Amino acid sequence: MSETTEKLHFVVVHVFGHGAWCWYKIRSLLEASGYKVSCIDLKGSGMDPSDPSIIFSFQDYNKPLIDLLSNLPHNEKVILVGHSAGGMSLTYAIHRFSKKIRMAIYVAATMLKHGFVTPQDYEHLICQLHFVCNSSFVLVNTLVGAVMY
Repeated sequence: MSETTEKLHFVVVHVFGHGAWCWYKIRSLLEASGYKVSCIDLKGSGMDPSDPSIIFSFQDYNKPLIDLLSNLPHNEKVILVGHSAGGMSLTYAIHRFSKKIRMAIYVAATMLKHGFVTPQDYEHLICQLHFVCNSSFVLVNTLVGAVMY
């Protein structure tokens, strides 16, 4: 990467039940290529010391991501990357920080029709979870969706 070009900043978000640790190979490859990478543990996940049994809202669960985005320099834009249910955290962040997002990449991730803010989204998510939990097979989505902002 040329010294005159802007150093791209990737912020990667894990799936439920995982942590920042699940991105270590991707992080190493991106950093070796000259990119800045932030792997975060959402509240109660990974190395975050919060007790998961006291996290009662999606807003609280996403607090580490929101804190990171809130503390970015005013002119910095990031590339958000989320896997599986981490896609819901991406959508949540995009609604709050659209001016700080260069791109969002959903890696086999949940992309709710209306974001994670409407009753329709909750209904849609419950239907998806019901289908997955009651299926005798697993659907594998290898598509990657990228949304430019």
